[in-house]
Amino acid sequence: MHLAYPAVLAALLFCTGLYGVLARRNAILVLMSVELMLNAVNLNLVAFDVWLRDTLHSGQALTLFTIAIAAAEIGIALAIVLAVYRNRGSSDVDRLRDTAETDAAEALPDDESDTEDQATAAAGKAKKAEATA
Repeated sequence: MHLAYPAVLAALLFCTGLYGVLARRNAILVLMSVELMLNAVNLNLVAFDVWLRDTLHSGQALTLFTIAIAAAEIGIALAIVLAVYRNRGSSDVDRLRDTAETDAAEALPDDESDTEDQATAAAGKAKKAEATA
């Protein structure tokens, strides 16, 4: 078997995963795209291991480590996405970025002498704390 076949397939898988990471807005689909990119790398590792006829099978061993790290990564990432979904009500990546920017703007008031703005900001933070509890 030629090395070109698995290399082209891995390149197509990686490009598909890269498109998914860059174009998708749902956090779950972004995580699936990252996994697709990792599988493309694993395919390359195994293909080059077979092609080079390595006696230590280092490509396959590295693939096993990559699979283990990917499993841990997806478990932690899914826990984070579920926690964010419970708090915010959406797993849309763009909306999460927008809410992070508004939270930073609320944390730094423009004029510290204005007590009404501080009271409003404190009420907003208290309401946010009640919603997350």
